[in-house]
Amino acid sequence: MAVTTYIVDKDGNQIDASTATVPANRDFRGAWSLSGDVISEDLTRAKEIFKDKVREVRKPLLEAKDVELMKALETSADTSAIATAKQSLRDAPAASAIDNASNMTALKAAWDTNLLGDSPYA
Repeated sequence: MAVTTYIVDKDGNQIDASTATVPANRDFRGAWSLSGDVISEDLTRAKEIFKDKVREVRKPLLEAKDVELMKALETSADTSAIATAKQSLRDAPAASAIDNASNMTALKAAWDTNLLGDSPYA
């Protein structure tokens, strides 16, 4: 008995995977949209997935900055650089490069490696 694998898009539509034209990578699989037997990526949904990944990656970075801040406060050290870094992390999901991305390549390039480290989309 042959097993059929199905691909399900973001709206719950499904097709036989063997007949589908599938995007080259699965970075934004949650943004796939089905039209006949062609799967494309919904850029608007991909941007939301990208922002969620930014939030996931920045969480431990913010927690580390909180520790730095507490240590600086205990010694009465200057906290302005820490506060600036924390604000940059908070602002990361709202980066204009994300909103202005016009395709998947531009969206992947919107990852701020200086702030967030290595891109999961490299």
